[in-house]
Amino acid sequence: MNAPIYHAPHGGLPPQTDLLTDRAVVSEAYTVIPKGVLRDIVTSYLPFWTDTRVWIIARPIAGFATTFSQYIMEVSPGGGSDRPEPESTVEGVLFVMEGALSLTIEGEEHELTPGGYAFLPPRCKWRVANKGDEACRFHWIRKAYEFVDGLDVPPAIVTNEQQVAQTPMPETDGRWATTRFVDPTDLRHDMHVTIVTLEPGAVIPFLETHVMEHGLYVLEGKGVYRLNQDWVEVEAGDFMWLRAFCPQACYAGGPGKFRYLLYKDVNRHAALS
Repeated sequence: MNAPIYHAPHGGLPPQTDLLTDRAVVSEAYTVIPKGVLRDIVTSYLPFWTDTRVWIIARPIAGFATTFSQYIMEVSPGGGSDRPEPESTVEGVLFVMEGALSLTIEGEEHELTPGGYAFLPPRCKWRVANKGDEACRFHWIRKAYEFVDGLDVPPAIVTNEQQVAQTPMPETDGRWATTRFVDPTDLRHDMHVTIVTLEPGAVIPFLETHVMEHGLYVLEGKGVYRLNQDWVEVEAGDFMWLRAFCPQACYAGGPGKFRYLLYKDVNRHAALS
């Protein structure tokens, strides 16, 4: 089995000779932020983070994400934060693509390396530091936790993709599989962050049209997505936001695997009040 690949942005700036034409799309149903957009001049900085910059690729605004925000963090050696999350009722997921991240949750230290995953429940105390000699790049997905009377808040989870068995989709001979870090029947969780893997030529063979909103970052390979009425080519380093009920399907373009990190909101009623 080949080692997983995790494409991460490094910034920089295109030469003055490059054409402006690219694949960026913002529409009512979906958005595509191609990897070429993630340059130095579109980074931001965050309070109480040192030697760190961030690409904010999703946030709740009109016509875009409604349930979550998604950051790509770049923490230089010696950087990090003792006060990373400013909102106590917000949960988070970290997923490391490059480098190593020291994560301390309620006083217990963990080291996250590429493929490392952490679920951080609301109201937990955590901090991060880069104790290595190279930059660490990781996703940070944030969501306001939806508390339910009678359901406990789930505990923190720390693992690595390579420690989690894939779940093949039925009737696909394993050519379409999902790495689930959380038990999908555990109703304490109101969001799932998974990794979807499609072998070359594999397809999602129907237009999914569902209530879950998606954030989708391509970790490896390339594919073609059908989004609403459009066909869109994507590759490693691209990000897609898909509105709830946006019709969606895809096929893996090869020659290698097509893999992406997927966010979706789950397990809660549609709020009416």
